[in-house]
Amino acid sequence: MSSEDPPEFPGDGPGGPDDPDDPPGSGASGDQPDPLAGLFGALGEMFGGGFPGTGGIPGLPGGFPGGQPFGGAAGGPDPARQIAMAVASEGSSEPNVDPLVRIEYESLLRVAELQIADRTGLQVTHGGALRLRPVTRTAWASASVDAYRPYLARMAQMPGATADGDPDPTNPGMDQGIGPSDPEEDPSTAWLSGLLAAMAPMMAGITTGTMVGRLALRSLGTYDLPIPRDGDELLVVVPNVEAFAADWSLPAADLRLWICLHEVAHHAVLGVPHLRAALTDLLTRHAGAFRNDGSALQDQLGDIDLTSGPEALARLQESLNPEMVLGAVRSPEQEALLPHLEALVAVVIGYVDHVMDDIGSTLIGSYRQVTEAARRRRVGTGDADRFVERILGLDLTVEQVDRGSAFVAGVVDRSGSEGLGRLWATGRNLPTPSEVDAPGLWLARIDLPDQPQP
Repeated sequence: MSSEDPPEFPGDGPGGPDDPDDPPGSGASGDQPDPLAGLFGALGEMFGGGFPGTGGIPGLPGGFPGGQPFGGAAGGPDPARQIAMAVASEGSSEPNVDPLVRIEYESLLRVAELQIADRTGLQVTHGGALRLRPVTRTAWASASVDAYRPYLARMAQMPGATADGDPDPTNPGMDQGIGPSDPEEDPSTAWLSGLLAAMAPMMAGITTGTMVGRLALRSLGTYDLPIPRDGDELLVVVPNVEAFAADWSLPAADLRLWICLHEVAHHAVLGVPHLRAALTDLLTRHAGAFRNDGSALQDQLGDIDLTSGPEALARLQESLNPEMVLGAVRSPEQEALLPHLEALVAVVIGYVDHVMDDIGSTLIGSYRQVTEAARRRRVGTGDADRFVERILGLDLTVEQVDRGSAFVAGVVDRSGSEGLGRLWATGRNLPTPSEVDAPGLWLARIDLPDQPQP
């Protein structure tokens, strides 16, 4: 374990791999494995590793901290964070970041900060001094859980549950978390609804931890996905950056400056108060609009008898796709939100790419090579990572990126860089989905006088 691993990283204490009284697959007390943990162990294989409690996640052979799959004790370890760190580390300790690399990033950050502030006119900090911390995958996962938790945990909540996953006492359809009391409901669906409701807290931790851990294996920095962050600390995942440079034969120094420009530009744009508020609102509403469809899951299970042993779990794994595993299906509310979320994200990406092109082409010798490699890497995201993006409503396809670039180019052609800068002047100036596809309409609208409120 590296010295910069956070203290809650699972080690060889109680419940760890060297505890003879706590064999893998059991809780801290050595009890028999929870059958629900076994169920989710099979489902977890879809993400490249079992869920906690099965020994399938490297670094968490003993399951959840304290053997409590439904969440640790108050003030205890955070299961979601430990899962994220275990997935990110892939069961191995990571070496510390070279101090010389840290020093180089600190120097490059100052260059990027000055360049972005000068070209955009935006504040590059949220109030304090901007910092950049080169980290391992494990440290990135630990630091990023809180940023993703509001969205991923909401997605894992069951109908009729409160924000902490407990049954909602105000919902007359829920009886002590057992399930809907509707006498018309199919009993085969009712038991499943009750089971899902009871497992909501566990699913929230599993979902958040597993997905953030997956992101840590690929992310280059804080803003691979354009999600607003609190504070003024940027993270760069050094092993991922170095692997990217080696895979694409990129000059290491050029790539490091490119990463700094990318992170600072996103931090400046996503720090604009009204943009930050609008994007956070859309992401939160999208995450909260998932609908768990017990009947759809029942149809997917077919005639599988979950009590018939390992063979049933194997069949279950084969028959379920990721959306059904997570109990989440698209809702009409999400379908209505997605055009607005996709349009706003496309504009943010298009704007950042434009700013980076303006700066990088004169500052970085291999800028075109690095940018093309980054574009191909973004397009080449695997199915599991793409699924995480879709869950968040951030499916960054080639079409999305091209759409944002076309909008920015259209604005610059008509109104120059000054016109483009008006994007972030007020909340009224944020483009609608139709205006993203017609930049001339956007320019015409923002030139109209404000209409008095009725």
